[in-house]
Amino acid sequence: MEVGDKLERVCADLNAAIEQARSEGYRLDVIYPADDPHEAILSGPGGTLRLTTNPGAPRPSDHLPPFQPEYVLTRASGDGGAGRAGMLYRDLIPSRLGGRYIASHIRVPGGGPVADWVHYHRIGFQMIAVRSGWVRVVYEGQGEPFVMRVGDVVLQPPGIRHRVLDSGDDLEVVEIGAPALHETFADHELVLPTGLYEPLRDFGGQQFLRHIAAETPWTALGGGEAQQTAMRAATGGLADVRILRGNVDLPGHGGELVFGFVLSGSALLKHGDLTPIGPADAFVIPPNEAWSIAEALGDFRLLQVTTAKLATFA
Repeated sequence: MEVGDKLERVCADLNAAIEQARSEGYRLDVIYPADDPHEAILSGPGGTLRLTTNPGAPRPSDHLPPFQPEYVLTRASGDGGAGRAGMLYRDLIPSRLGGRYIASHIRVPGGGPVADWVHYHRIGFQMIAVRSGWVRVVYEGQGEPFVMRVGDVVLQPPGIRHRVLDSGDDLEVVEIGAPALHETFADHELVLPTGLYEPLRDFGGQQFLRHIAAETPWTALGGGEAQQTAMRAATGGLADVRILRGNVDLPGHGGELVFGFVLSGSALLKHGDLTPIGPADAFVIPPNEAWSIAEALGDFRLLQVTTAKLATFA
């Protein structure tokens, strides 16, 4: 079917349709969303081809959707659904806070090479933290490929080209991005690594950040301890990320997102009532509302992510 200047095919299985199009000489240019892809755009001998399993679904916008704050508690569950590049995605904020944010608990089953390609995203904010295992990645202008391990964090600034190369058989990461619905673009020309090391390069007003947990001390925070990252500086004040341990009292945050993910151990989350939380549980606290962690047990570790009020994205 012709849609404007594009050929559109409605399909039942997007991955199968992409492989069929590739056999016809097409190449993948864009896919979205990453956690449950339903649309892909390819280019080839017939021009532009759009593949979709859901032709009526909303498409990515040039504008951030309005932020809709709410309290969210998401319990640990199964492996999640199939996402981009064979990864398994579990949704940690089902409401997406009005479409403003997406948070995913991602597993890569089996280990070994990952079926990824050089790509980038049109986003305002995106970060990844390792919960378990290891993963080898490479980023544009950041030197040779490197390995991320438990507690490590990277900021993927807008437009930076990158690729996941391979992983251990127990890899789990947490990925947070804004807006929730955004495209993944293939870069067919760039080869990574580029041979350049440009740690201060600007990408859409942000700088790449690699936080290494093993090299970061614990410091006092709110009655407990934290491993701080340089996320605030790298994002120009847009976001902050830390790992917490022990019992911690935190004041309300005046920005937008207040997100927590239990990396290990168990505790009680105090936000009004006392709520037990354990490994792989996640929560969101509305802005300006205080919360705390009590009775932390079993080497409790919590990933905490906060953001300022987002205005736009690249």
